[in-house]
Formats: sequence, C-alpha cells, structure tokens
Amino acid sequence: MQLKVLGLNHTTAPIEVRERFSVTKDAIRRGLENLDDYDGLSEAVILSTCNRSEIYAVTARGCEGNVQQFLNDLIGGVDEKFLYEFDDEACAEHLFTVAAGLDSLVLGEGQILSQVKEAYSIAKAAQSTGTILNTLFNRAIAAGKRVRTETRIAYNSVSVSSAAVELANKKLGGLTDKSALIFGAGKMAHLTAQHLLSHGVKKIFVANHHLERAVEMAAKIGGQAIAWENAFTSAAHVDIIVTSTGAPHYVVKPWQTQQLMTRRQGRGIFFIDIAVPRDVDPEVGKIKGVTLYNIDDLESVVEQNLQARQREAVLAKKIVAEDAAAVMERFKYLKFQPLMANLSERAEEIREREIRRVAGKLSELTDDERKILDRMTRRIVRKLLRLPMMKLNASVGTDNENFYAQAMRALFTDEEATNFAEN
Repeated sequence: MQLKVLGLNHTTAPIEVRERFSVTKDAIRRGLENLDDYDGLSEAVILSTCNRSEIYAVTARGCEGNVQQFLNDLIGGVDEKFLYEFDDEACAEHLFTVAAGLDSLVLGEGQILSQVKEAYSIAKAAQSTGTILNTLFNRAIAAGKRVRTETRIAYNSVSVSSAAVELANKKLGGLTDKSALIFGAGKMAHLTAQHLLSHGVKKIFVANHHLERAVEMAAKIGGQAIAWENAFTSAAHVDIIVTSTGAPHYVVKPWQTQQLMTRRQGRGIFFIDIAVPRDVDPEVGKIKGVTLYNIDDLESVVEQNLQARQREAVLAKKIVAEDAAAVMERFKYLKFQPLMANLSERAEEIREREIRRVAGKLSELTDDERKILDRMTRRIVRKLLRLPMMKLNASVGTDNENFYAQAMRALFTDEEATNFAEN
C-alpha cells in the first residue's frame, strides 16, 4: 500500500485557478461516498480551502493513477503543471506542515487546523477512512495543536488590520466595552471591524460616502450605519476611529479634530489610518489627546511580527519533522498487522478445537480447573507465537522483510506466499 497526497495550493496555482477548483462540502461527501468506484483506493480525505485543494489517499501500488482520476472527477480536469504530489514519508510531513500553519499564505495562521479537522470529519462520516488515514490525521491534528502550544508562531499579527487592532488593544489597556467609528466600508474596513469585535468592542459605527454601503456593512457586523456628514458628531462618544476610504485627499483634517477634542472635554481618542493614500492629515497627531497611527507605523509592526513568526517557525518545523517521523515509524508495523492477526486467529482456532475434542475426557474437571486449563493453553499459544512475531516486527524496513512475510504465510496460514511489497 502507498500513502499519497495530490493537490494544488497558493504556491503552485494562481487565484483564478484555485477558485475554479474549490470544492463544496456536499460535493466532497458525494465523491468520498463513491470511492469504491476507483480500483486500488482504499482510503481518502479531501481538504479544500480558498488556498488549496488536496486529496490524501491510501492506494495499492500500481493504482496511483486512480488518485488523480478521482481528483479530476471531483474538481474537473486540471493542468498537471499546477499539481504537486508526495508519497509516504513526504506525504505525512506535508500534512503535518499544513496542519501547523507552515504551508499557509499567512505563516502560522490558525484557521487551517480547523479546516483539516473538518475535512477529516467529513471523510469519517463518509466512511472513506481506515487505520492509515485515521492514524495520520489524528496525529497531524495533535501536531498542529502542539505547534501552537509550544511555539509563539500565531501570537503576533501579520496583517495590517489585525495589527492595528492589537496595537489599539495594547495602548488602550484592552478593548472590552470600547466603541469605534469606521470611515469606509471596503474589505479592509470590514476585516478591521471583525478584529475589533473579536477583541470585545461593544459598538461600531460605520460611515461611508455611499450610505447604502455603510448600511450593508453595518448589517454584517451588527453595527450602526451613520450618514457621512454626521460622522464627527458620533465621534464625540467613541474611543477609536478607523479610516479606510481610498479617498484621494485627507478626510480627517486638523480643524475638525480640534473641534472634536473640544466636544470630548479632554477625553483622548485613538486614530488608526490604514488607507493609502492616507485619510488623516499627519498634523492631527500633534493635537493634544490624539494618538495617531498610519499605514507606515502598522507595516513596521507587521514586519517585526512576521520576523518573529519566522523565528518560531524554525522550532515548529522541528516539531513537525519529529511527529511525522514518529507516525511513519508506526506505519511500518501496521502493514504486518493483518498477517499477525491472521496467525493469532489461526492458532486460537486450533487451541479451541483441541480443547473441544478432549472435552469428553475431562468431564470430571471442576470449573476452576477448566479455567486453569484454558489460561495455560492460551499462554502456550502466546509463547509459541512470540518469537515469530518478534522476528517479523524486527524485519520491518530490512532486506529480510519480504522473506519473513512470505515464510509466515507459507508456514502458518492458508494465504499464498506472494511478494508482500506488491500487496
């Protein structure tokens, strides 16, 4: 049997390709439920996110082409130049690297671990996993958790919007029960609003030149839309102002801010300008009670945080390599389990048959004596099998592996002594 991953991601395929091959959960379920239609594929898990589409499979040697056929049927034909594939040890290490966030567009991002868990859960529900992939995915998920516990790879923000909010959180001593006003209703404004809410901000006002866009964004985040011309009136009561408008000129001017601070009667305010070009006149930062950070300040923070994550990634890679090697070591012994189970079952059948055969001659035995006899014969069987089992296990990965597997089949089972490596 062979372990294989085949897929594409943000490093091998542009966004327009990845978009075409993103797979819905329902399509994944249907595909996995029909896994038996593909010869040699015994197990499979599909991982599909905005940045990757992958199939992890256990396949008989010689049937590897069916893995690509399955993927093509699921996501449609894909040019092979966009695909990567890894086998056995490399496959395991790839999955562990993905689960740890080391193969993500944003180094160390945490969402991928949840996506790996969900992909595995869907496959289990579709009954498309067995001993190999159950073991592999459970260990990969554990490794992903270990990386996040033993390193600080996910501690520092590496996006402008999240860095802005974490900076505000640090400077203001927490954001619980704080309120914010956001100028703009684009993607960056929306992301910043989500980060603010996740840090406990209780109320968010949204102002935009086009009121309908402000209303739409406010509805999505549970905020309140306000007319652009009324924005500075509302600003008198908020703690944070975020600007992200894309306007070609300053939308927050010193004279407006000076009037605002007069109405606030000495209460300080925190400005975060994430627009390019800038929305807030730099002179605003000189006004008493105003703290202003612009995109250059934030990008400096992001760069420092990214460097910190890269340092933590060195330790994370060691964890991944260690855990992936451990699971592959376990797989060495898994492939002999059916043979050893067959041998144990055969020996137990013989033991039970012989006890039944002499049962008539042992009619005078008490129940306790029968139990002693049963335990004694079980011990005899275990001791007789112990040395062959040890020899078989010790041969894993050596030149004698096939020899012992074939000998076991020929001497102790009804199976034909075929080449083990070909099964």
